[in-house]
Amino acid sequence: MRKYGFNFQWIYVWDEGRTPELPDQKALDFLAKLGFNFVRIPADYRFWINNFNYFNPNERIFEFIDSYLHECSKRNIHMCLNLHRAPGYCINRNDIERDNLWLDKIAQDGFVYQWELFAKRYKGVSNKFLSFDLVNEPPDVGQYGLTRENHASLIIRTVNAIRHIDPNREIVIDGLGGGNIPIPELSDIDVIQSGRGYQPMALTHYQATWWNGYKGLLDPKYPDLVWNDKIWNKEAIREYYRPWRELEDKNVEVHIGEFGCYNETPNDVAIRWFKDLLSLYKEFKWGYSLWNFKGPFGVVEHGRSGAKYEYYHGFKVDRELLDLLLENIV
Repeated sequence: MRKYGFNFQWIYVWDEGRTPELPDQKALDFLAKLGFNFVRIPADYRFWINNFNYFNPNERIFEFIDSYLHECSKRNIHMCLNLHRAPGYCINRNDIERDNLWLDKIAQDGFVYQWELFAKRYKGVSNKFLSFDLVNEPPDVGQYGLTRENHASLIIRTVNAIRHIDPNREIVIDGLGGGNIPIPELSDIDVIQSGRGYQPMALTHYQATWWNGYKGLLDPKYPDLVWNDKIWNKEAIREYYRPWRELEDKNVEVHIGEFGCYNETPNDVAIRWFKDLLSLYKEFKWGYSLWNFKGPFGVVEHGRSGAKYEYYHGFKVDRELLDLLLENIV
């Protein structure tokens, strides 16, 4: 999983009457030309499921996902399909779910059923081109009824269901606590574990109003930002990843499925942070996937104060950030 690229939001958040986006072939060409080889697709199950009827999908919607896979694979780009909103859980607006993924059998059965559908549809597709990331950023232990035991049980059940259909499918699981906490008790089921690169949140999510912790933050600086009783610099970030390095000692592959910095953080601060973060990923030989390609966390037209853009291969690119991403590919 030493793969490098971006998250794309083509099937990300469903709204009434909305259909998924078509694959952005211009963006994929950009990735292929520059040597990026990974695309993560966070998906909202409501695009194909109506009114929580988990077992009656509109499989025509899957043709959009087929097109993402086709356009990625013909450019030798790996696609990681992720349920960003799964039956009974989403890290954003979980309150609109009817069921609970960790407490309700119907949600668990529906969750497994979605992955069985994808396993059947993509059976035999090479792992070079496709992996399954089961559920985006499960919560902290104790939140929404999640325990380490019931989460592990759900993941093991889902992995077994997928591999009963497609024995060799590459599978990714996100860390607990929003992707921040590795799961060593699942080190023996032959899955990749996906971490996050958003620490310290007081820097990466400064003025991000969807995050409850944004209120009352001082203007961010880096290094030596003080937050949560810790002084954040490169060594603090290294220490944050210590449990993930220990996970590798159990022969578990680690990939950073998301990382990035919101555009309200001044660009000079963000770039200093990116330099330290990416240099650690290079040292650890970890692949990574920026959230996202274009937009307030992206490398294209993110809008951070002080950034300089260059028109490059058809996009208005933050060339300094792009060069950092490329320099730290192993």
